[in-house]
Amino acid sequence: MIVTRRKLIGGIAAASGLLGGCDRLGENPAFPKILFSGEDAHRFLQRSLTDRMALAREYRPDQMSPIFRTNGSTNPGTPEYQAHVDSAFANWRLQVDGLVRHPLALSLAQIRSMPARTQITRHDCVEGWSAIGKWHGVPLKLVLDQAGLRPNARYIVFHCADLIGGAPYYESIDLVDAFHPQTILAWGMNDHLLTVGHGAPLRLRIERQLGYKHAKFVMRVEAVDDLRRIRGGKGGFWEDTTDYEWYAGI
Repeated sequence: MIVTRRKLIGGIAAASGLLGGCDRLGENPAFPKILFSGEDAHRFLQRSLTDRMALAREYRPDQMSPIFRTNGSTNPGTPEYQAHVDSAFANWRLQVDGLVRHPLALSLAQIRSMPARTQITRHDCVEGWSAIGKWHGVPLKLVLDQAGLRPNARYIVFHCADLIGGAPYYESIDLVDAFHPQTILAWGMNDHLLTVGHGAPLRLRIERQLGYKHAKFVMRVEAVDDLRRIRGGKGGFWEDTTDYEWYAGI
């Protein structure tokens, strides 16, 4: 029997009694060390032996999960975010900046008017559960092409509205994942606009990585040349605070 990384993570999480939520995994200081022991070897093999542009499996509508959990942060809860909710995000803008030639400030209407991709994929959480849902959104590639990346851009950083321990959530990916055809900025789920619990008005879907990389409540997309100058320098909130691995490929 082949033991996949997802099954291994799920088994470790279950054995550790840590299935209460991704946002609570860090309460057990031993978990990251157990979870990511041997991760460097796995990551090296995965990046060396797999095609990172290969597509994640897509499913039929009848295979969609009846329940898709709202995991992690379910509402930023700030006055600024609540004002956006109250106005149906009419005044919300996605900022696209950093190492780009043409900084953007895109309204939700503008984003929804861009060519969209719909994909039914499986979300795999670091705590071991999974669910299949339908996502609708603009390929990140189209947004980056419109902004025009500068030659020294190497990573894309997603700054979010939700706060964890008083610090804004953020994540990052490299350009291989940024230009993957299934990497989208999703504005819809299961034939409806995103709900607050699932990251309205915009969330990242990066289908070949674990759930903590799928940033919700995205407010800003920044192109950078180096992750070491961003916050704790490891490329993401959980990477900085709980020693999660930056590359969470599955």
